[in-house]
Order: sequence, then structure tokens, then C-alpha cells
Amino acid sequence: MDTILEMTRELAFELQNDQRFLRAQLAESAADQDEALQSLIGEFSLKRVALNNEMSKEEKDDQKIQALDKEIRDIYAKMMENKSMQAYQQAKSELDRLLKSMITILTVSAQGEDPDSVEESGCAGGCEGCSGCH
Repeated sequence: MDTILEMTRELAFELQNDQRFLRAQLAESAADQDEALQSLIGEFSLKRVALNNEMSKEEKDDQKIQALDKEIRDIYAKMMENKSMQAYQQAKSELDRLLKSMITILTVSAQGEDPDSVEESGCAGGCEGCSGCH
């Protein structure tokens, strides 16, 4: 087997043992088991289907569309206020930052640059090929 691929698999196992990965997994599981959150998600999905159905009609009812849109926004706000959702979003964001940094290091290396030049933010200092600072 290719040494680089073996090392990549080892890195993947290390990632799965990292606290950021574990927190994201636990937060996702807690969100999945949160009955109030799951109820909101189900309600949100049903309202989106209803809105899509209403918008696809030839004779649209603008008042109904506006009402459904408001309901969807209200449900979404409640979903985002849910403690399980907030914990999941936070944990997922931390994991995503780690993954982005890992990908940036690999990408910079594949472009011939020094992997040590990549800062924690994912910036290698050079702006060529960059999608912008965050």
C-alpha cells in the first residue's frame, strides 16, 4: 500500500480520537435525542414542503406564502435557540475549523509551499489561490 495513504488513514484515526471530533459526535447524538428539537425539525420540514407546494401552484396565494414563510422563520429561530442545537453548532464549527486547517496544510504542501508556514487560521501568508481572509 502507498505510504502516504497509510499515513492518511492513521491521521483519520487520530482525528476520530480528537476531542473536537468526539464533542461533535456527542452533540449530534444529543441533538438527535432531543425530542423538542426533533419536533421542531419535523415541523420545519413540513412547513417547507407546504411552502414549496404553494409556490409551485399556478395560482399562488401570496398571503398563504407569506404566512408559511413567517412560520418557517419562527420555527427556525426556535430551532437555533435550542440548547442541543447550539451545542451541536458550536462543536461542529470547531471540528470544521480543524478540518479546514488540515486541508489547507495539505493543499499548501501540494503547491510546493512549506507546511509549517500555515498559521492556525489556515493562512499560509501568500494570497495566490486564496478565497479570502476570514
